[in-house]
Amino acid sequence: MRIIVFFDLPTETALDRREYGKFRRNLIKNGFMMMQESVYIKLALNQTNAALVIENIKKYKPPKGLIQVLTITEKQFQKMEFIIGDFRGNIVNSDERLLII
Repeated sequence: MRIIVFFDLPTETALDRREYGKFRRNLIKNGFMMMQESVYIKLALNQTNAALVIENIKKYKPPKGLIQVLTITEKQFQKMEFIIGDFRGNIVNSDERLLII
């Protein structure tokens, strides 16, 4: 099973940012990996284990904001499609201006 956590937490004040960072660090400490910004994912062995992880998330949730948890099977997770657009950044892939000192 996979546990997916989506969250939208306020970051307007210093206290909000501190709570956001604390929540995010707790997710990472408990084995979650960032899938994309504000979306974290963790592998759970079974439904009982997933329920314990969700209860743990409830313990350290910040007082403000929205947190959503979705539990899906491994088969459902494997059906996820990744659609990636062409990203054009300011990264140059040549050594045209390379200076060796």
